[in-house]
Amino acid sequence: MEQAILYSIIEENKLKEILKAFQECLDLPIQVIDNNGTILQSCGKLNNFCTLFQKYLPSDDTCDKTHIKASKKALNLGETYIFSCHANLNHIVFPLQHNGTLLGSILVGPFLMDHPDSLLIQDIAKRYTIPTNALLELYDEINYIKVLTPKLVTQVSKLIYFLFSNLIIESKQLMNISQEKFHQQSKINESIQRYKFDTQKTESSYPFEKEKELMTKVKTGNAQDAKGILNDLLGYVFFSEGNSIEFIKSRAIELCSLLSRAAIEGGAPKENILKINNNFLKTLTEIKDFEDLCFKLQEIVEVFTDSMFNITPTKNTELIKKAIGYIAENFSTNLTLDDVANYVHLNPSYFSSLFKQSTGSSFKEYLNMVRIEESKRLLSNTDYSVINIAVATGFENQSYYSKVFKKLTGLTPRQYRSI
Repeated sequence: MEQAILYSIIEENKLKEILKAFQECLDLPIQVIDNNGTILQSCGKLNNFCTLFQKYLPSDDTCDKTHIKASKKALNLGETYIFSCHANLNHIVFPLQHNGTLLGSILVGPFLMDHPDSLLIQDIAKRYTIPTNALLELYDEINYIKVLTPKLVTQVSKLIYFLFSNLIIESKQLMNISQEKFHQQSKINESIQRYKFDTQKTESSYPFEKEKELMTKVKTGNAQDAKGILNDLLGYVFFSEGNSIEFIKSRAIELCSLLSRAAIEGGAPKENILKINNNFLKTLTEIKDFEDLCFKLQEIVEVFTDSMFNITPTKNTELIKKAIGYIAENFSTNLTLDDVANYVHLNPSYFSSLFKQSTGSSFKEYLNMVRIEESKRLLSNTDYSVINIAVATGFENQSYYSKVFKKLTGLTPRQYRSI
């Protein structure tokens, strides 16, 4: 049970590889123990000294208990802990913990920090009832235990910390990615099922209107909706093309180029976007797994959406993102700067300055850009009148809408619709 708990947090095979590399480089025994002291993994042969000595330990004072006691001490310290066992042999322990709970430990040893002599055995003989012939055997075996200088022990202790301190964090990140992939595949499968049972969609061609909607969401910084549309598009591609990964990959490459163009049109720095796009295109060509391909596209959508805004990572980053999300949800209403400032609990004047600094646009400029992007989608995909589109996207009247539209696109709404 405890073993399963530890390995639900840390990848078992990765742990095994690290242990093997450590042991072969330093020729020191290394083990993984659970939170009861039970050995889960072991690398490097333990000396016969320990096997002989353990026979004479009291049942209520075992090596396992000593190891766990040291592990808890290490947990409290938050780092490696060097200790001596019942037989005055040295060990290093490092706690494997999650949210303050001890799941197990890395245990290195035994080793000595000075060459053994008869005094060590005499000390053991005073504390435990051990026959003379067994003491002689212990004396013989202790000479095979590795001796490390105190300086080297300090460096080994640091090495253990560097090897294992981020292991749980990395494993949790991998688990989160796996969960995100599973969630994405579920959404894609839902989309596939919708296309299967919708005969009208089944008989239609590639949903370019969805593609345009995706571009709009990217330009307006709405990452959550953009990812939802992406999964719907992927569902259509999977439904129509089956398991042809090369075809899906070609669609992905086309989509990546469209997204980069949308990011540039939305105001993202051109040079940065082109570099990002080239890296993504190279990565896409090398992917051979469907799930990895879908997940990489989701990452592309997030990166290009975030690139709309030159946000310096500060404590205000999340506030600006929150404001952008609020604008994306409410742009069709009579939205004001005060409304958004109140939503993120900032003074309107300060919020206006911070928003301009973070996005490169004033609040009004950004709001108009979001509204115009949505109106472009409606002009392309519906037969709504220009005045109805103006009202639907939050403009007070058709005249002002047309003026803003031409300023941002170089065309009137009717000219754009006729393209």
